[in-house]
Amino acid sequence: MQLYNTLSRRLERFEPVGPVVGLYVCGITPYDTTHLGHARCYVVFDLLQRALRYHGYRVRYIQNITDIDDDILRKAREVGVPYDELGNRWLAVYRADVEALNLLPPAVWPRATREIPTMLAIAQALVARGHAYVRDGNVYFRVRTAPDFGALSRFSREQMLARLREERFDPDDPRKEDPLDILMWQASAPGEPAWPSPWGPGRPGWHIECTAMAYRYLGPTLDIHGGGEDLIFSHHESERVQAESYTGVRPFVRFWVYAGTVYFDGAKMSKSLGNLVLVRDLLQRYSADALRLYLARCHYRQAFTWDEAQLAEAAALAARLRRAATAADRARRPAAALVGADPPGDPPAPPARPPDGPTAEYRARFEAALDHDLDTPTAIAVLAELAGAIERGGPHAGEQAALLVELGEVLGLRLLDQPGTRWPDF
Repeated sequence: MQLYNTLSRRLERFEPVGPVVGLYVCGITPYDTTHLGHARCYVVFDLLQRALRYHGYRVRYIQNITDIDDDILRKAREVGVPYDELGNRWLAVYRADVEALNLLPPAVWPRATREIPTMLAIAQALVARGHAYVRDGNVYFRVRTAPDFGALSRFSREQMLARLREERFDPDDPRKEDPLDILMWQASAPGEPAWPSPWGPGRPGWHIECTAMAYRYLGPTLDIHGGGEDLIFSHHESERVQAESYTGVRPFVRFWVYAGTVYFDGAKMSKSLGNLVLVRDLLQRYSADALRLYLARCHYRQAFTWDEAQLAEAAALAARLRRAATAADRARRPAAALVGADPPGDPPAPPARPPDGPTAEYRARFEAALDHDLDTPTAIAVLAELAGAIERGGPHAGEQAALLVELGEVLGLRLLDQPGTRWPDF
């Protein structure tokens, strides 16, 4: 498999460093409902998981919950409820949405508020080594101690400063030695939640949360780190240098992989703008298979604009694939390698695949598409061709139908109403 690595800006052959692929994806900040931008990002990494499992890899997938940050505290004040109550309310909605979309659950679904001891240990070590400093109960990371700060985003200093202002991270904070320095721990304001620390009561900064959770659950080197492309700077740039300065191990991440942005009427779909298409609303009118096909018919690195006519086309294709899968034969191969979050023991063997025969060409082209930077549009086109062959009938229709269902599962489709996924409690 080849994947595009944003750090190197090129396609690279992917092979894990060990027997288990370590995959970390930045999760939601639960202060509002799940929209199509969320669904696009998490479907992308669900597809990547499934493609890796299809090849026989074990995958340890971590998706975090950012349940304490400025946005969730701001929203809690606006609606007049405790921040943790607000978070739990929207986490329940999110879990229902991702289960409905048949997303594989993470091996661990950590909450930032339960991982603060690791954050404090990292911050203390960075202060002791001179990578960070303390001002008025706040802890800042010194970016000058990380000479390659900016290597992931390739932003100029001016672009970095502009982005920090856009994200409401104050580069003009007079306590900073450098406007780009990273706030790792902040003294809590009156009425805000606070945890004890060596520098007084406070709460973690956003970037140290993912540094700590990724390190704790996947170690000093991750095979793949994913998220939406808007996280490249400042979140992932900051997360990266904090981790590498703490562990002394480079690289922190071998492959940085990003999902493209979803737009609505020319603007990025986002909670802050309110230009949202909600997943639960779409699932009232369209099947999960239709929504998955709609999202996967655009290559994962490309931005796209919401278009309900294209979703209707995807729904028609989903119905056609389902008819083809059920018309000839309900028999299918099990896809045990695709199920579960972190199976114990040795890597499961890939499904038995005949070297030749009437389905070999379809399988080979499907695999080649996914192996070329997760080219799901081409993989879906192969499924459509396979459905056409089934529709034409013939002595191999049953074998072709079984293959259609098997390959459909690699894309997370449930053409024969297979059992869906169940996510852990939060």
